[in-house]
Amino acid sequence: MSYNVNEKGYYGEFGGAYIPEMLYPNVEELRQNYLKIMAEPSFKEEFDQLLKDYVGRPSPLYFAKRLSEKYNTKIYLKREDLNHTGAHKINNTIGQILMANRLGKKRIIAETGAGQHGVATATVCALMGLECIVYMGEIDIARQAPNVARMKMLGATVIPALSGSRTLKDATNEAIRDWINNPVDTHYIIGSVVGPHPYPDMVARFQSVVSQEIEWQLQEKEGRTKPDHVVACVGGGSNAAGAFYQYLDETDVNLIAVEAAGLGVDSGESAATSALGREGIIHGSKTLLMQTDDGQITEPYSISAGLDYPGVGPMHANLFATGRAEFISITDDEAMNAGMELCKLEGIIPAIESSHALAVFKNRKFKPEEVVVLSLSGRGDKDLQNYIDYFKI
Repeated sequence: MSYNVNEKGYYGEFGGAYIPEMLYPNVEELRQNYLKIMAEPSFKEEFDQLLKDYVGRPSPLYFAKRLSEKYNTKIYLKREDLNHTGAHKINNTIGQILMANRLGKKRIIAETGAGQHGVATATVCALMGLECIVYMGEIDIARQAPNVARMKMLGATVIPALSGSRTLKDATNEAIRDWINNPVDTHYIIGSVVGPHPYPDMVARFQSVVSQEIEWQLQEKEGRTKPDHVVACVGGGSNAAGAFYQYLDETDVNLIAVEAAGLGVDSGESAATSALGREGIIHGSKTLLMQTDDGQITEPYSISAGLDYPGVGPMHANLFATGRAEFISITDDEAMNAGMELCKLEGIIPAIESSHALAVFKNRKFKPEEVVVLSLSGRGDKDLQNYIDYFKI
């Protein structure tokens, strides 16, 4: 079986496009054109050129010597934190801005949680001279203030989402409302592998550059294209989708998805969708979703704004349901300590999202001869205040 999307937009039983009629023209225009546009030689050339000269790709595959010694296994970090804007998000926004240009869209909207996707969207809008509106939960605006300032410096308008939990879910709701009201001239850049088809597949394809690079970089370093394990944190799941992409159907490569357990899976303050979720529909796709018995979405919680989402992308829901990927839940405390450990052992300050993935080494044993590639999806500048408050620095 294949773990990629099928022609109807489903990963197994998850995916699809469950959208209000007023959104149908927008989503359908994208669905009919995205693969054709991505296959055009001029599109590929422009995308690759910008990734190289503007983003700074390829990002290094770094052998973490001291971390490897501590956990007695071979750990490689895929350094997405070194990309322009400090995370993997820019790979997708470059792709989508080129897509919007070819579809003749002049106004760009986005949602953001940790602010990295908002910054990446504002960045490419500045690059292309397009209007940019970013929706962000009021709580996230407070806890990710440096990223809000960056977006404003880049010319974006940041609109707070004041409803519900005032975090990522609510920002997404506001962005979808905007899109319904502005169907003709607006492109919605979704930042993760969530939303109605074709978004999960399109975002995964733009992020697949991560695992394409891992293949040839690992060949150079280890004489093989396949690691034993690929580890990535999962909120909506775009960095994981990028890191897993080339290996989805290579079942001898173990995929490990790390979710945010918050204060603990059973604490009522968690975002561990695989442990707590059931099938449901959120933001236009059928997936795993944290919800009450009568189907109301429950509020997620994580110290990491980027993992604070009540669902997971349909690709990951399918990887979980079929057992293709191993899902591990990591608490706030475990993540913060793993982030600090990387600072001390390797001189790298990671985003708190990535710190969740790093905590896997304390929670799971790997063999000395195994090669583990971990997607270091973002850098920790945006989270310094969280680190300062947590460790009383």
